[in-house]
Amino acid sequence: MATKPGVLTDWPWKNLGSFKVLITAKGNNRILDKTIEFEQVDRESNWDDQILLQGLLFYFFNNTFAKASFLPIWRSDGIIITILLHVGPVEYLYYWLHRALHHHYLYSRYHSHHHSSIVTEPITSVIHPFAEHIAYFLLFTIPLLGTILTGTASMVSLYGYVTYIDLMNNMGHCNFEFIPNWAFSIFPPLKYLMYTPSFHSLHHTQFRTNYSLFMPFYDYIHGTMDKSTDALHETSLKRQGDFPDVIHLTHLTTPESIFHLQVGFASFASRPQNSKWYMWPLTFWSMLLNFIYGRTFIVERNLFEELKLQSWAIPRYTIQYSLKWQRQAINGLIEEAILEAELRGAKGEELNRSGAIFIEKHPKLNIKLVDGSSLAVALVLNTIPKGTTEILFRGKLSKIAFAIVSALCQKGIKVATLYQNEKLKLSARSQSNNVLVSKSYTQKIWIVGDGLTEDEQLNAPKGTLFIPFSQFPPKKTCNDAVYCHTPSMFAPPSLQNLHSCENWLPRRVMSAWRVAGIVHALQGWNVNECGDSIFDSDKIWEAALKHGFRPTTISK
Repeated sequence: MATKPGVLTDWPWKNLGSFKVLITAKGNNRILDKTIEFEQVDRESNWDDQILLQGLLFYFFNNTFAKASFLPIWRSDGIIITILLHVGPVEYLYYWLHRALHHHYLYSRYHSHHHSSIVTEPITSVIHPFAEHIAYFLLFTIPLLGTILTGTASMVSLYGYVTYIDLMNNMGHCNFEFIPNWAFSIFPPLKYLMYTPSFHSLHHTQFRTNYSLFMPFYDYIHGTMDKSTDALHETSLKRQGDFPDVIHLTHLTTPESIFHLQVGFASFASRPQNSKWYMWPLTFWSMLLNFIYGRTFIVERNLFEELKLQSWAIPRYTIQYSLKWQRQAINGLIEEAILEAELRGAKGEELNRSGAIFIEKHPKLNIKLVDGSSLAVALVLNTIPKGTTEILFRGKLSKIAFAIVSALCQKGIKVATLYQNEKLKLSARSQSNNVLVSKSYTQKIWIVGDGLTEDEQLNAPKGTLFIPFSQFPPKKTCNDAVYCHTPSMFAPPSLQNLHSCENWLPRRVMSAWRVAGIVHALQGWNVNECGDSIFDSDKIWEAALKHGFRPTTISK
């Protein structure tokens, strides 16, 4: 919000909330290495207001001017007029409007809202107060109305111009430099006709330079061109690749999880995952694209203490991991990611699967593979209320499940199961007589994982505490029960650049599997935790707390 909101700062439909829609029925060339936080994401969450405004105004003009309907596909004279009107009136008027918006009176009431985002992203380009959008729309309609009133408009000139405006606007705010130097060497005047992402990034950091819209020549004419523009452009292009200390290797889970990645909308990713019907068209196409082709890419970059952290996503969904014919391709992607991490000098890496096969295949790896099982076990054990004498275990058997049951039996806590075959397996692994088959559902502490059914939950007594040990939370069936989060911890305030949620977890909460890799690197533990091996759960629990991580509370 602007520091001193003026008239028409807020959008007219702000108070309608989500119902406002009823109005209309891996790159290296980052420019700024500063971080984005949830505050910026929330400020930029009204990106759809511009879409609603454009839809309303185009509808109005289309019904007002008869010449705007039934246009030809192409007219050369209309395209030339559009270009001339943009280069002349639009660019010139925008330059002086932009300079006026930086006057302290207008800046504090309007434009400061846009400049609150020092580190820009494409969606930042449309985050302005309502009054500014009206002014911009009037400017950009000059070429459109010019061709319509002269009878030279065409589909190409109208839609091409709107596409040009949006493309250049998003490019200038993307915080990645990708315009090559050779383009300006081949055609030197291009530096006056087209800006670069680094040109506009300087405007967001310096404030009093680089006012031009897309063509910097007015900044050259009026002496407001930032002297460091060319140098920043060159250094951004020459920026070396990232060399992370810890890499968290993850993958897509449910179809909607695509919106929690870098390619999704930040406003969606900043909230716990929640399926929306209007997401499905884009979700379907992303699924199809990932099914046909997909390469591992960087999802998030974080800083914590002396460590550089990265999350890499394998574009494969959970259901694909259960398909035998997909295993070879998925293992190939994981292996490729591990070897790339090795080349980048990473100290540790997390895997969502066992990972032992890669240690056997590449025994000389310097990086350590950490699947985080020990911290997940520690979180479950420390969530069980003190004084508990018996729990009910229900879920798919895994090394985490065996470790939890063994630890509980060592503490003298009885572990009840619903099935004889589970009892035999758990007793054999824990080497304890404290595992038994329950004849009733009297236990009020349930340790649950994948495989827990809704019918089983309905048999739980009132007030039962469900503590999951799985990465996926159980579907909440009982209204009178208490459900904990999946094993996870709140990140310390000093962990920077957390601006998206981890699927269904709250803000600034990280899964135990992700936290474990960070803790291993912080402690300098030179061990693998993958395959059947599991690290000391008490040791990693104490280390996580020492570095400021805190366990999550009950899920609501």
